[in-house]
Amino acid sequence: MINLPNLLTLFRILVIPVLIGCLAGGGLWADMAFLLYVGACVTDYLDGALARRQGLTSDLGRMMDPIADKLLVGGLLLALAGMGGLRFCSLYAAILIMLREIMISGLREYMASRNETIPSTRLAKWKTGTQMVAIGFLILGEGASTSFHDVTWCFGVIGAALLWLSVIPTLLTGTDYLKATVAQMRR
Repeated sequence: MINLPNLLTLFRILVIPVLIGCLAGGGLWADMAFLLYVGACVTDYLDGALARRQGLTSDLGRMMDPIADKLLVGGLLLALAGMGGLRFCSLYAAILIMLREIMISGLREYMASRNETIPSTRLAKWKTGTQMVAIGFLILGEGASTSFHDVTWCFGVIGAALLWLSVIPTLLTGTDYLKATVAQMRR
């Protein structure tokens, strides 16, 4: 249960309040938030890759990884919304993303109560990756220090566009998961 991949997942969860606090600080603190965020995103890749490579996959890891992703994405989207960092109507994209994540969590819980799972798909991984890149740009666009001052508006535009782009696989995978769960219910 205690292995490097699971510790990396736990790190991703524990860094969220620190990351949001740094983001709220603005300026150089926001730069630190961005660096912490990049570190959290790297651990998202590393935990799964290490677990598969070293044969350390576990039920705990399979459960905690999507929870860590949802907490990271959801926490930052809420923080950015509260700080006014979701411009260009990207607040609506964030709402769609959050609704899908809550629905999928409920579907996974239902399936677990039946001792069944909903496997993650490659498209779902692309969805998460696109959301994470979008949030990185949104962080830079929200409160970056003077080192990026002249282009922060551009980061915000790119982040908003990518967040909207991520809505496509978000809705497609949400629909697929819902169909799979309904098919299981009918059996």
